[in-house]
Amino acid sequence: MSTTMSSRRAFLGGSLLFVGGMALAACGKDDAAKAGAKIMLEQWYHAYGEAGTQQAAIRYAKEYTKANPDVAIKVTWIAGDYSAKLHSTLLTPQAPDLFEIGDFQYIDVKNGLFAPLDDIVKGQEGQYTKVALDSASADGKLYGLKMMDDAMVLYYRKSVLQQAGITPPATFAELAAAAKKLTSRERKGLFIGSDGLGNAPYLLLWSNGADLLDPEGKKVVFNSAESIAAISGLKQLHDDKSLLQDFTTDWYDPGAFIQGAAAMQWCGLWAMPAIKKALGDDFGVVAWPKFGDAGQPVSRVGGWFAVAGAKGKHVEEAKKFIQWLWIKQADLQKDWCVSYGFHVPARKSVAAQTTEFGSGPAKDAADILANTSKAYPNLWNTAMDSAFAQAVLKIAKSGGDAKALLDEAAAKCQAELDKQLA
Repeated sequence: MSTTMSSRRAFLGGSLLFVGGMALAACGKDDAAKAGAKIMLEQWYHAYGEAGTQQAAIRYAKEYTKANPDVAIKVTWIAGDYSAKLHSTLLTPQAPDLFEIGDFQYIDVKNGLFAPLDDIVKGQEGQYTKVALDSASADGKLYGLKMMDDAMVLYYRKSVLQQAGITPPATFAELAAAAKKLTSRERKGLFIGSDGLGNAPYLLLWSNGADLLDPEGKKVVFNSAESIAAISGLKQLHDDKSLLQDFTTDWYDPGAFIQGAAAMQWCGLWAMPAIKKALGDDFGVVAWPKFGDAGQPVSRVGGWFAVAGAKGKHVEEAKKFIQWLWIKQADLQKDWCVSYGFHVPARKSVAAQTTEFGSGPAKDAADILANTSKAYPNLWNTAMDSAFAQAVLKIAKSGGDAKALLDEAAAKCQAELDKQLA
């Protein structure tokens, strides 16, 4: 993906197999058989950067095996480009039984790579947001169960805004004015990404009532009048020279905000512990402000989905593990979300029990997530993302004709969309 859809994670490596509570070098069925297991499931994770996550995943597998001695689980931590390695392996006999997906893609369902999960989720739909269900649904079926929600919000430095007589922005006009006023020789007003784009093109569309695709997912609509007006707002930020660009870290890392290189930064909830440690209570969060009078504040939600491979030999056992861990084990879901990193549990009942989101900016971020979150449609692919980003870049930095550029990009994206739906 381009920087607008890229992963924020660092990568590690390693793999262990747990059978009957015993750690084994992960290799094959013989080890599992010796320990008494009849079935071995292979579970893949991308290598989370948060310390303790790998050990936690192994512990969960171990607990499942204690309750189900016939099932061994091989936990594999994937270093490097997780998505590329996963998708290449899913096309082979070595495809994992269980894995996680970040940006859910319709083409994976069309290619028959994912098993539907409707039977294990039946009766539990109300526990998940509409965004979480819609993102992982295709052709009337659910193919991924949300593990946790990564809320993204606009951080602002309280003392800096107060000294400048600025209140947290509630409209784009206020955001642009604040970013310009807060810009000085030593500091920029706003950081949305080192490329000067980040998530902003999507946020601007959504905040003006526009979208990437129509509600039916059959037509590209980001070249509407509302879209053109909103994207032109990004050009204003560039013209005002109020954006921090070419910083040593990107928008998903809080370094620029913590170091004072920017007074405001678009970033994720995952960064809040580091920000709080560095700045104490001298920060707050708001949603991306509404663009116009007819718009609305928005945020983007990321996170990961648990998925069962459709081509594995033990599809039903894989689904049972997903049900056990991500539906039935509230304590383990809380542990995964807040004991290592900082994420909102995807299940509403579990999120309500997670006291870490009960007050302060953490509560504000959780409320923003619950009330304003949007996600990329699963029909939005890499080629479409690239065409859209290239058009926006020319509009924002080169002053290109917004309508002409977005019309051209929309035509390319429509061809990609038609190809997927064919």
